[in-house]
Amino acid sequence: MAERKPAMKGTQKSAKSTTKKAAKKAAARPSPRADKTDGESAVLAAIVAMPEPYRVMGERLHAIIKASAPALSPKLWYGMPAYAKNGKVVCFFRSAEKFKERYMTLGFNNEANLDEGHMWPIAFALMELTAAEEARIGALVKKAVS
Repeated sequence: MAERKPAMKGTQKSAKSTTKKAAKKAAARPSPRADKTDGESAVLAAIVAMPEPYRVMGERLHAIIKASAPALSPKLWYGMPAYAKNGKVVCFFRSAEKFKERYMTLGFNNEANLDEGHMWPIAFALMELTAAEEARIGALVKKAVS
């Protein structure tokens, strides 16, 4: 009786689909050499896509962060506008729509130099941006990158 060889068809197909999936993921990832302007374009596009009033607040936050810490590189981080130092996100913001919250959020990651004592805030709810909030945000961002 002749011995039958197992079918390899399914294995070949899954290997091909795995390779295709990996190629798609690699193509979707931004190049590590993507320059600062590509990141800024992506951030500005994300801000433009925000519904009102978050779009206006996002535009102001972008301007404040860039003016307060020009060394930070804008980039998208989990679909949110973010600003990085040496490739690591220091601060970010998101509209209320992102997680169905009632306020916009400005957050700082562990790369931010905001440590003060044994406890300090790392995220702020934003309902409106007045001159007082803008000044406080500018000071926080400067401190975060110091």
